[in-house]
Amino acid sequence: MSGPTPRRLQRYVRRRLRLRAYLQSPGDGRQRPQIGAPILLWALLIGLILREWSFHALEALVRSPARQGLGVGRRFSEDTLAYFTERLDPEPMRAALAATVRRAKRNKAFDGTPWIGLALDGTAAGRCREAHCALCQPIRDEQGRVHGHFHRLCLVSVVGTGLVLPVDLEPYPPGESEYGAGQRVLQRAVSAVGRRFAQYVVVDGEFATAPFLHLAGELGLRVVARLKGNLPELSAAAQARFPTQPPTATFEDGRDRVEVWDAADFDPWETLRWATVRVLRSRQHKPDGTVVEAYWLTDWPMRQVGSRALYGMAKSRWEIENQGFNDAKTRYGLEHLSHHHANSLLVRWLLVLFALTIERLYRLRYLHRGWHHPHTAIELVRLLRLSLCPPRPPDTS
Repeated sequence: MSGPTPRRLQRYVRRRLRLRAYLQSPGDGRQRPQIGAPILLWALLIGLILREWSFHALEALVRSPARQGLGVGRRFSEDTLAYFTERLDPEPMRAALAATVRRAKRNKAFDGTPWIGLALDGTAAGRCREAHCALCQPIRDEQGRVHGHFHRLCLVSVVGTGLVLPVDLEPYPPGESEYGAGQRVLQRAVSAVGRRFAQYVVVDGEFATAPFLHLAGELGLRVVARLKGNLPELSAAAQARFPTQPPTATFEDGRDRVEVWDAADFDPWETLRWATVRVLRSRQHKPDGTVVEAYWLTDWPMRQVGSRALYGMAKSRWEIENQGFNDAKTRYGLEHLSHHHANSLLVRWLLVLFALTIERLYRLRYLHRGWHHPHTAIELVRLLRLSLCPPRPPDTS
């Protein structure tokens, strides 16, 4: 077969992405392992790329005739995977994921855009009836009664480049907030990929606070943040000024007509160490007559970033929703609890990010070289699955 196969994908990961050293030594914490960590780690990665979410499904796959085509050298059970992920150090995986994203930039994967952004957002995953680990958070109704548990985490992803690649995530236990976890994961991500990797961070209104804006500035990032009611004075000033003025610019965004109002002379609030605040108001007119309005604040100077470019940065926040959380949950089983143990959950969530990054770089950059038509995600999965079918002997009857 001349098309993509799991073995060819494995060679790509080892050689092109230069992850051979990590795959050989991923931080295995088992004392006397019977099955090597490289076998189990690759099995977990290729299983996620093939959309086999559960450990039970992966066990069935490696015990079938398809194992030889997967590049997995041994059979194993789902208990082996549970024991392995409980004791696998997540920090080498975080470092390998960041190194892969840095290599993508060096290989000009993001050269089609003048600015690289980082999006920061949170989500919930892995709902269960009873609490089984330190990360389980209760789901309470209005009366305070508990109706199950779930897990919450913050994700940092590359956005605004046409190629959305996750960089890192941070789960947080009960008693902590998305705001605190978001600051930790952003600091760790910038430290891993380098201060000059990205130029801005785009966030929701929850992060539009002076401490976070100052932190982003210290990390060398401009901020594009949603302006909501948590900043009442600035929000009221923008809502009072813009409706009485004509739009700064009007343009087409796909099938939508967009009007934007842009001003950079708003006063900062008391604790913010900015000279002025720039506010962008957008009204997106959809073909069915729906109008979507939003306000954003930023410290980008107008001489560096125009209104239309700033609108594009603001809209890039939805990439982490659509191509980050949505793809991770529907295609890679981010919500599936393969083994309910705190370290196992963290390792598997990081594996989901790793598998998503490898799949996108392989499909959209490596296989798309020259005049090759880019495969869709499901087309690649089908090609990989078809390559696992053992050749049938010729019919000599």
